[in-house]
Parts: sequence; structure tokens; C-alpha cells
Amino acid sequence: MRASRSLRAIAMAALAMGMSLQACAHNAKPGHATSTGVTAAPMKPGGSGIAVQYRIDGTPQPGSPVPVLLSFDGVSDPAGGTVKLTADGGLAIVGSAGPHTLPAGQASALTVQVVPDADGTGYLHVFTTQNGATSATSIAVQVGKAPSAMPASSGLKQVPDGDKILSMPVK
Repeated sequence: MRASRSLRAIAMAALAMGMSLQACAHNAKPGHATSTGVTAAPMKPGGSGIAVQYRIDGTPQPGSPVPVLLSFDGVSDPAGGTVKLTADGGLAIVGSAGPHTLPAGQASALTVQVVPDADGTGYLHVFTTQNGATSATSIAVQVGKAPSAMPASSGLKQVPDGDKILSMPVK
């Protein structure tokens, strides 16, 4: 009887902790736009520790520059931090790709002009460094219509020998 109560108590405690962690995770949404239209990039443990937020101003068009506003916060190294930019997937950076210096203890912003060369998805890669640790953030710049999602599968199908398989289309 006593073991049964202990087991129930442990199960309830685990359930309560799981619910509270789920609530915390629900409120912190890295990679999603806020009400100001700025998107917070996800951060990895062991990275530079510099928080990156970004916003693409305007509608990207092939051959036309589009500004990307980058915001940085969390520079704790007294020597400051650095940011370096690269682009791929048909995207070109107008101006300096860096490295740019980020001051310690204060938020800073940088506006970068990128030029897509055709319809599709290009990426602006942002590398932040402080205290010898580097983090990478890839910002997708979509030009034109986004590719359509794969169609939903029709579910499980049974083969003649009785096994069930899930058939999925290949792109």
C-alpha cells in the first residue's frame, strides 16, 4: 500500500513538472515573429550567448536590394563581440560582410542590404562570436511564392502479406 502511494506521488510530481515545463516552452517561441514583426533567432547552449533578432523590411524581389534589420543583445565579454555575414542560395550582400564589432553591455543594431538574384529561397548567415564561442543563425529570404507543402498521405495501406505500410510521396 505504501509503495503504491509513493509511486502515485512520484507520478503526480513528474506530471506537474512536465506541465510546467510545457507551459514555459509554450511561452518562449524562438524563431517566431513578435508583435513588432521582429523574429527572435533560436539560441543553442554553448554558443556565443548573443541574442539575435531580425526583420526583413519589404518584399524581396529578384535584382532589388531588400533591407534586413539585425538586432543583437547579450554581449557580456568586456572586449565586446563580433558579427560576420555570409550569403548563399542566390543572395548577395551589398556592402561590408564584416566582421562588425558589437559593444559590451548594450543592445546594437545593424541593417544589411541583400539582393536576391532569382525567385526561391536564399539565406543570410549571421555568425556571432564572443569569449571564443561562435553561433550561427540562418535567415531565410523568400523571393516569390514559397514552395508548396507535400500533400497529406492517405494513411496506412495493407500489403498482401498483412503488413501495414505508410506510403509517402518523394520530391
